[in-house]
Amino acid sequence: LLSATVSLLGGLIFGYELGIISGALLQLQIDFHLSCFKQEVLVSALLIGALLASLVGGILIDHHGRRRAILVSSLVLLVGSLILTLARSFIGLVIGRMTVGFAVSVSSMACCIYVSEMVAAHQRGLLVSLYEAGITVGILLSYALNYIFADVDEGWRYMFGLAIAPTAMQFLSILFLPVNPVKLSSWDSDCQKGLIQLQNTEDRETAKREPYKEKHYSFLDLFRTRDNMRRRTLVGLGLVLFQQFTGQPNVLGYASKIFHSVGFQSNSSAILASVGLGAIKVVATLIAMAFADKAGRRVLLMAGCVVMAISVTTIGLTSCIAPLAMARDCKAAADPNASHSLTQHPLMPVSSQPAVSPILPALGAGKSQAGPGFAATRSLAKAFASTQSKEVVPDSSLTQKRVMIGQAKEETVGSTGPPFGGAPWAEHTVLNWITLLSMMAFVSAFSIGFGPMTWLVLSEIYPAGIRGRAFAFCNSFNWAANLLISLSFLDLIDAIGFSWMFLLYGLMGVMAVIFIYLFVPETKGQSLEEIDQQFSRKRYV
Repeated sequence: LLSATVSLLGGLIFGYELGIISGALLQLQIDFHLSCFKQEVLVSALLIGALLASLVGGILIDHHGRRRAILVSSLVLLVGSLILTLARSFIGLVIGRMTVGFAVSVSSMACCIYVSEMVAAHQRGLLVSLYEAGITVGILLSYALNYIFADVDEGWRYMFGLAIAPTAMQFLSILFLPVNPVKLSSWDSDCQKGLIQLQNTEDRETAKREPYKEKHYSFLDLFRTRDNMRRRTLVGLGLVLFQQFTGQPNVLGYASKIFHSVGFQSNSSAILASVGLGAIKVVATLIAMAFADKAGRRVLLMAGCVVMAISVTTIGLTSCIAPLAMARDCKAAADPNASHSLTQHPLMPVSSQPAVSPILPALGAGKSQAGPGFAATRSLAKAFASTQSKEVVPDSSLTQKRVMIGQAKEETVGSTGPPFGGAPWAEHTVLNWITLLSMMAFVSAFSIGFGPMTWLVLSEIYPAGIRGRAFAFCNSFNWAANLLISLSFLDLIDAIGFSWMFLLYGLMGVMAVIFIYLFVPETKGQSLEEIDQQFSRKRYV
């Protein structure tokens, strides 16, 4: 129960920190008069902290143990949340967000590994996937709180401060858990205690004859043939990269557009979009948890990939017939001298929803170019949020933008977007519904397959001695790939067109299925030692 609590709380905090910035930014940009560039810095601070953590976190996890790494990350997170809650300046906010990003990233790696080593083989899938479920719930929770505190004076302090409660709970619950079990018990005594069910007596005899010795690895061993380590690194990197290259960060960026095209044209549809897709994600992740140990990792990964490939291809084909109007609203920065580094390539076209465009310039009217910059910022936030596999419910900020309308009305409201009525895709109702359903299928397939399973497999396939560093190594590729995809998305759409882009994602999905079929082993119901021995013994196909 305690290891489940640690896993769930770790995920919950992660999801909460990802989602909360969208609502906080709306107030922060007014309280601190944040320019567009400063908002981008604030949002990417979390990303920078997380990247740093994935570079050094692995060493901490391997050399000081998983439990200590989680304890340290909880303390760092408490410090970060306090800095944010009490922040008086922009620099304070950035330092706070970086601290939180660092802590959350270390905790995400340590939690998955710790729990996978703590629990019996037949429950491992369920309990490690609990982490992913925590993330989806955390994101939903952060939207709810964004909405609640949107009208409160200095509400962002409460938003950031509330993260302290689950962090303290996690810290306390981990104090009662034992130090790493892998370090304590020998292979043999584990068998006798019945923690590790070996598959047959023959295996049990060989295991007793050659007791499991923990070997020591250097980081470079990840790329050598020793114990088939290069093969394991290939599996880990392949999963992490395919998880991103199947287009998950970007498909969600268009969710609210798709919702609008189906006829949800009011602003409350934005809430419906974010909360509705969030709820779908939670349900899908729970299904994955239930089946992780019954159906197995391979089955869920392949099934998820197939559904993702089909649904993305469907979106691509329907948008050939009924094109969605894609616009680069962000190019029109009000201030010509403003920093264009990120504004010109917003990671996702957030502000391009016609229903929202009047609000953005209104917010920016008296405050340099907060409007156009906000889109790029939100998209950065989303880019980050989708990294840890970890998809974010699209356009969460719309919920808050709706609340901001009241404050914005005092200023002049000038619309930059075309009036909604002239949309070229208004008449293709059936196709729009097909697109919407494909979208939902995509979100749920991701949450059943790549979402939880990637991290589960990563926490299983490496030997204990290098597990932390290997996990962190793959994790840093995850962040990098996500940034790359989000940044190149609009340029690619300009180059090859929206529908081709999605058909390309479909192709990547097919390739991912083939990759999983050929390289990813089935690890359900096996102890970590067995998985390790299987990898070491033979060319494992």
